[in-house]
Amino acid sequence: MSTTRDGGLFLLLSFLWGTSFMAIKLGLEFMPPVLFAAVRYDVTAVLMLGYVAATTGEWRPRSRADWLVVGVGAALIIALYNAFLFIGQQGVTSGVAAILIAMNPILATGFSRVLLPQERLGGIETVGLLLGFLGVGLVAWPESAGPLAADLLAPAFVLLAAACVALGSVVVQRVDSDIGTEGMVAWSTALGALLLHAMSAGLPAESVGDVAVTPVAIISVAYLAVFASAVGYVIYFELLDRLGAIEINLVSYAVPVFAALSGWLVLDESLDIAAIAGFVVIFVGFLLLKQSTIRDRVWVDRETNATDLSE
Repeated sequence: MSTTRDGGLFLLLSFLWGTSFMAIKLGLEFMPPVLFAAVRYDVTAVLMLGYVAATTGEWRPRSRADWLVVGVGAALIIALYNAFLFIGQQGVTSGVAAILIAMNPILATGFSRVLLPQERLGGIETVGLLLGFLGVGLVAWPESAGPLAADLLAPAFVLLAAACVALGSVVVQRVDSDIGTEGMVAWSTALGALLLHAMSAGLPAESVGDVAVTPVAIISVAYLAVFASAVGYVIYFELLDRLGAIEINLVSYAVPVFAALSGWLVLDESLDIAAIAGFVVIFVGFLLLKQSTIRDRVWVDRETNATDLSE
């Protein structure tokens, strides 16, 4: 982080995205999971479309490539990601969910290597990828003596959510589109909300009649839609421009800290030693997987600082 402002925004984004896991857990007491996600993005879509219309020029999809990017974002990054996450969070704590989602940067690197075979993983990168999955095993391994498949179902849904957003981000980057990132996210959010409503309507276990309109439910939706999503995306875009993809990826590893703390303070949740160890292993896997890029970034920063000092 080069400035105090960047560091403050980084912490704020980590806080907003970390506490969102606690807010999801709260709201799930009053709404079916997929319908809850759909309502969240109904509100977010209105806010994001208004924001990009007022602040950016290239925000409307115009070409087939633009609509392809929006469609991939809507299906994978918004609809499937949130459907699997909200379903999975019914059976895991806020901290565990955030740790499993932290596999996103590792999975994205793996998907990019599969889609672009010429970019093969080296020995150190392969170890990093394997460490990531070892960490997932430590986090997801059940404490109870119940059936293994039942105990692993909820964390499997959350990991599937991480895989969807990772695959979606890789595919979006591979499409030559002219629409800006903010416009892509705004339109993907709107279309993704519609897909979530369609998914919810097709699930026999979900019904509008199961929604309990309570102050806590309203606060959960408002917090997720306004602060965790709309405000969070605006901060993310600014940091992405200022810091680059590697440093902004580190948000994934600050988020679980705030998720675990907020889950403990509000919901009386806790993290066991295995989950904490798994988080550390996943983070080490990320560092190994990105070691060459991180080394190059550190070298560039040193050269820049040396140039600034010499002037």
